[in-house]
Order: sequence, then C-alpha cells, then structure tokens
Amino acid sequence: MPSYTPTQKSAIQQFTGFTHTKESVAAKQLKNHNWNIEQAIDAYFQSNNTSKDASSSTSTLTKLFDTYRDNPKDEPDIIGVEGSMRYLQDLCLSLEEPVVLAILTELAAPTMGELTRSGFIDGWKRLRASTLSDQKSTLPNLRTSLSSNPQGLFRATYKHTFKLALAPGQRSLSLDTALEYWRLLLSPPAINWNTKTTPWLDYWIEYLTTKWKKGVSKDMWEQTAMFVAKSLEDESMGWWSEDGAWPGCLDEFVGFVRDKRGAGEEGQGMEM
Repeated sequence: MPSYTPTQKSAIQQFTGFTHTKESVAAKQLKNHNWNIEQAIDAYFQSNNTSKDASSSTSTLTKLFDTYRDNPKDEPDIIGVEGSMRYLQDLCLSLEEPVVLAILTELAAPTMGELTRSGFIDGWKRLRASTLSDQKSTLPNLRTSLSSNPQGLFRATYKHTFKLALAPGQRSLSLDTALEYWRLLLSPPAINWNTKTTPWLDYWIEYLTTKWKKGVSKDMWEQTAMFVAKSLEDESMGWWSEDGAWPGCLDEFVGFVRDKRGAGEEGQGMEM
C-alpha cells in the first residue's frame, strides 16, 4: 500500500469492509471524494447499482418496514416506539450501544423511537443491506467506523444525536440528557476521549456538573465535538488560543483542565 496517513488507512479499511472491494479501489474512490468515507461509499454503491437490484431491494425493505409499523392505518409510513424497540431487539441491539445512534443516523431517524419509511429504505439501500440478516452483518463495520475515525461516521452520528435527543419543542438539551449521550459517544466502544496524561471525559463531566450546571445548546454540542477531535490530536492544547471563537464553556474548561494538571504535577512533586 502506498504511503497514507493513519486516518486515511483507517478510511480505506472501513471502505473495503463495507464494499468488499480492493484497497486500490477504495483509495481511488476516497481520493475522488476528498477522503470523505460517507460520500465515497455512497458514490460507489450508486455507480454499481442496477435498476433491477434497486427495485428488488426496495421491495424487500418495504416489506421489512411494514412488519414493524405500530399503527399501519393512521401512520402507514412510520415505525413508532414499540416497533423501533422490536426492530432493535431483532438486530440483537440494546439502547446502551452507541452503534444504535449510528444506525439511527444512517436511517435519518427524526427522533428517538421513530423511523420513517423513506429514511429506512434509503439508508439500508445505501448500506446494501435489504434483509434483517444483511443488516446484522453491517454492524461490525459500523462499530469499527464509529470508533476509529472522529471525522467519519462518528462525526455524522454525533451531530445527528443532538436532534434525536431533543425533547419536543425544545432548542437545547438538559445537562443530564447531554451527559448521558456524551458518556455513550465519548467512551469505548465509541470514541475514547482519553489521552496518555488526561482523562478528558472525566474532567468534562466534572467541570459541567460542578461549574456549568446549564443546558446545552446546539452550538455548544457541535463545538465540543471539534474540541474532542483537537484534544485527541494534541493533548498539550498547542492549538488552543484565547482569541479563538470557542464557546465560553470551553474557554473555562481549558482553564479547569490546566488547573487539574497543575494539581497533579504538584502532587507528584510532593511524593518525590
């Protein structure tokens, strides 16, 4: 394999896992789409999909969708809470697994506990999984993709989770709700927000519960994802600037982390 960055190598592995193609094909598709794995996979399947295959998969997915509808008469194009739970159980999944959020993202679920016909069919067609068995087979690749690349499936899932978690009529998340999803998305088996010298997630939760104590806006949610990616790349925070356009909570969090680090270094000095 030619020389690629670790992130690019991971993208190639994810692409081949989803498409069962050669690494050279994966690299070419990814280069053509600026290493955006979601766009590259989507383009690959669209270019290799025949109208006959598309018609067959649509029919199969339509029948599968219909078996999980809660109220076929009044809501023929919706799978509600009970149907969604039955569907996840048939996929051998529980709500405590972060890959569930990835699936709901791929299927464009409008809220937790609701699937639309169009999102269900389009999403699984894109992933080339028409039957329940096929869909189960995609789970290992989805799990790998979710945990290995902060800029790929994880980024899309993280962003969509804010929409999934919003209470009806609300524009921000309660702190408790946000913390629940941060714990799910920022620890294994999803992204591990910890580095050699800094337990970032533990510090983040401690800061929010002792200092912040407010709701979480969409901007704060999305900026936190950017902060996570930066801190995983460089835990020394050499990229940080007080003049940057970060939300106030993240400015304060940087100071909180530096204080925690300073206290740790003083404790080590006293032990010596």
